[in-house]
Amino acid sequence: MEKKKLTADKKERLDVFLAEKLDKTRSSVKKLIEDGFVTVGGEKVKAGREVKNGEEIEVVLPDPVALDLTPEDMPIDIVYQDGDIAVINKPQGLTVHAGNGVKGATLVNALLYHLDSLSGINGVMRPGIVHRIDKDTSGLLVVAKNDAAHLSLSEQIKKKTCRRRYVALLEGVLKSDEGTVSTLIGRSEKNRTMMAVTPRGRTAVTHYKVIKRYDGYTFCRFELETGRTHQIRVHAKYLGHPIVGDPVYGYKSNKFGLKGQLLHAEELVLTHPRTGKEMTFRAEIPDYFKAVLSVLDKKQK
Repeated sequence: MEKKKLTADKKERLDVFLAEKLDKTRSSVKKLIEDGFVTVGGEKVKAGREVKNGEEIEVVLPDPVALDLTPEDMPIDIVYQDGDIAVINKPQGLTVHAGNGVKGATLVNALLYHLDSLSGINGVMRPGIVHRIDKDTSGLLVVAKNDAAHLSLSEQIKKKTCRRRYVALLEGVLKSDEGTVSTLIGRSEKNRTMMAVTPRGRTAVTHYKVIKRYDGYTFCRFELETGRTHQIRVHAKYLGHPIVGDPVYGYKSNKFGLKGQLLHAEELVLTHPRTGKEMTFRAEIPDYFKAVLSVLDKKQK
């Protein structure tokens, strides 16, 4: 179990305060409180209890329940692997790891089948997982095969020496050729399952550059400086140009019959944890993404 000690910085409901500080949904925080894992001033309290500036809150985070992670013989695109790392080109529609009601048929299940070892730092639910990409986002992510590699890769992400570049098709036409979006991203106050630009969030920085403009759409490249949940998707919406096909942050209309957002992690640059050599990996955009661009190219002529 992990203990966290927090200090309230303003007057508000306890469950609202903890949801933001712990980056959890209010329902999960409420369960922690009801189960007696939260105390204020050493006393157990109710979720609706109002905390005041300066009050001390202690939270005990129970260890995650071990799931039955069964190796599954699912086809995955292993771009590269050696004794320390593996780079995977994840398809759209595949969840990276179990949790939040998701069990089985995840990338982790496939990794357990195809790889001979995975790091254990992230626990039993997320072996080998250093960073994630969303279920309906395709593209590259690196997996650690031992703990030393995991620590090295995590430090590279923290120090921003591991570079992750994405491409996306946006709704509408961006005016600027390039720019940087720097905001705070946290849980949405209106819907705790969504992320949003909020004054109570954490720093999120995304760089973007236009690749091509179409009639009503913009094909862009994004580079992450930070790695917040749904960061590019939230920042695209913040720019007023959500990603085409995004069922959460985008438009309700689905003109191209897509199964998810047109967002692809096309390039990953990292330093190998053992050799110290810089390595660059690239993955072509998937066929369904190419098909949409082809339609737009034809209309452009």
